[in-house]
Amino acid sequence: MEELILNDGNKIPIVGFGTYKATQQEGIESVKNALAYGYRLIDTAAKYENEVAVGKGIKESGIPRDKIFVTTKIWRDNLGYEQTKAAFNESLGKLDLDYIDLYLIHWPANAKNYNNWQKTNADVWRAMEELQAEGKIKSIGVSNFWPEHLKALIQTAKVIPAVNQIEFHPGYWQPEVAEFCKEHGIAVESWSPLARGKVFGNKVLEEIAKKYNKSVSQVCLRWVVQHDVIVIPKSTTPERIKENISLFDFELSEKEMKQINDLPEMGFSGELPNMWPDIV
Repeated sequence: MEELILNDGNKIPIVGFGTYKATQQEGIESVKNALAYGYRLIDTAAKYENEVAVGKGIKESGIPRDKIFVTTKIWRDNLGYEQTKAAFNESLGKLDLDYIDLYLIHWPANAKNYNNWQKTNADVWRAMEELQAEGKIKSIGVSNFWPEHLKALIQTAKVIPAVNQIEFHPGYWQPEVAEFCKEHGIAVESWSPLARGKVFGNKVLEEIAKKYNKSVSQVCLRWVVQHDVIVIPKSTTPERIKENISLFDFELSEKEMKQINDLPEMGFSGELPNMWPDIV
């Protein structure tokens, strides 16, 4: 599995396994299947309400803990210094782990919800920096942060975020956000890489997939990886789980990359970090 080296020196697999909506026994089995097929990055979040299942799947897989990169996230209901410490400990307990490889702020505090959103994000970050210093977290990062949120955070941060997990897929890939992150040494990670299924049936993607004898999913995931962006496809179907990690025996041309870059908007979730909790 190819890896990226984060700005703190830690390594992260460039393809991981997303667990959104994979709960209870289905969650346990899907994590075990993913690890059996070679995934070593498992992504969950407090909001997914499946940290217990993910933790059990990791334990039951038989793969040594130090070979698995585990990500979880603090939900936006818990933004604050003390709340962050409590939320982290709750996640750690549910996962039944001694440490987390990557802990993310799931959504930034914003002007719509906080009088001083900059301080709120800074307080969360300070708690995360302390947890990292204690060895409970290897890497700390953010999710759904735009440059305005990152600029404010960096002003008070002792540690620059290692990762920014954003919506990134054909039809909506936020190139300005991605470029800002890369300029500041922040790795970009893609959520919803298949545009909530909207990529299927797209003629451009179908033609490229046919050329390489690959699926549309594989073409989209390969496109993400060739942007040097981490990708975490999710599925509970063993065949799909296996297919989604088989991305390293073909390469898209510059022309094909541009074709996909230029696709019109599709599959956008409507979720905006400066507008939550509203969906537009």
